[in-house]
Amino acid sequence: MVCNRCIMVVQNLLDKLELKAAAVKLGEVGLEKPLSAEEKSRLVEALTGLGFELIDDKKSRIIAQIKTIIIELVHHQEHDSKSNLSAVLSKALHHDYPYLSNLFSDVEGTTIEKYFIAQKIEKVKELLVYDELSLSEIAFRLNYSSVGHLSSQFKKITGLTPSHFKQIREDKRKPLDKV
Repeated sequence: MVCNRCIMVVQNLLDKLELKAAAVKLGEVGLEKPLSAEEKSRLVEALTGLGFELIDDKKSRIIAQIKTIIIELVHHQEHDSKSNLSAVLSKALHHDYPYLSNLFSDVEGTTIEKYFIAQKIEKVKELLVYDELSLSEIAFRLNYSSVGHLSSQFKKITGLTPSHFKQIREDKRKPLDKV
């Protein structure tokens, strides 16, 4: 789950299946009681039909948590520029960063840093399309050291300058779960 609509869809699905959730938040569902084999099977089938998957092995859960934390940092809250990503992830997940980084790279085929940058670029695209902030304000909001750094990273990832992207806009953004 990568957005508030996803949370709502999963909550509605749980209600429909008469499964009591203690908590539904980005990337995670806590149920009030363990599922029977039949309930789990129905849930997996229903989630799959909606484009979700049930993750219940430890490594996959950690990967999902890393992605959720990064999405939260980039898309849903003001990022604390005093904390670096490795410290935030280590503290939140209670694992040292080299372990998290190696696990993520092995499973996802990319680094945590590249995933984080890809999410930031998607946020830049969103803010450019909304056309409410200047590039300087976007750079500040996303904790880039300068507009030049944002621009060079944007061009490296998208092949376009931010100003050219702003001119063409059409279909250049990706859903967060496809980044």
